[in-house]
Amino acid sequence: MKILLIGPPGGGKGTQAKKLSSKFNIPQVSTGDMLRDHVKKMSKLGIKAKEFMDQGELVPDELILKMMKSKLSDDNCKNGYILDGFPRTLPQAKGLDSLLDNIDSNLDKVIIIKVDDDVIIDRMGGRRVHKNSGRIYHIKYNPPKNEGLDDITNEPLSIRSDDKKETVKNRLKIYHDLTKPLINFYNLKNILFEVDGQNEIEDVFSSIINKL
Repeated sequence: MKILLIGPPGGGKGTQAKKLSSKFNIPQVSTGDMLRDHVKKMSKLGIKAKEFMDQGELVPDELILKMMKSKLSDDNCKNGYILDGFPRTLPQAKGLDSLLDNIDSNLDKVIIIKVDDDVIIDRMGGRRVHKNSGRIYHIKYNPPKNEGLDDITNEPLSIRSDDKKETVKNRLKIYHDLTKPLINFYNLKNILFEVDGQNEIEDVFSSIINKL
């Protein structure tokens, strides 16, 4: 089973990708993890990517696609994979399409996890983090025992810049602008399905399994 998950930031893609990976015993391929791995190992591609990252620039699609080709050609991807976080743009989707065609490993399904913007803003805007440990809380869904304080150290919690309301709104606008062409692209291939991402995690997972 070769699956691509598309969804807004904070929409639950990572959570569902992990569950699918476990159920089907196939790897979750995350662009972020892949990049970090190449940089850590100082591979040829990792060294090139680091040059862009150190200058605060985006890693070019061409480099990401080369890493993707290396990853998806692995034996452990022969029975399938779950793509999470790539492609995000139409040029990336076309590049990926050509790559998958080249290695005879085309996508079976593209699942869009739909979540309303106001729900995303509520989810992400309510997150609080204990910086030293990385423990994450939510003022509504997973509040700390004492408001604004970590359960274990009692140190103050903070809100990440990525979770601030204006930042989230901006990220959502970018997501919508970039995703619409992707939806049309995969719709024409007749492999695109939508699930409601506003339900409980297990219900969203069941919906995805039903689509597969």
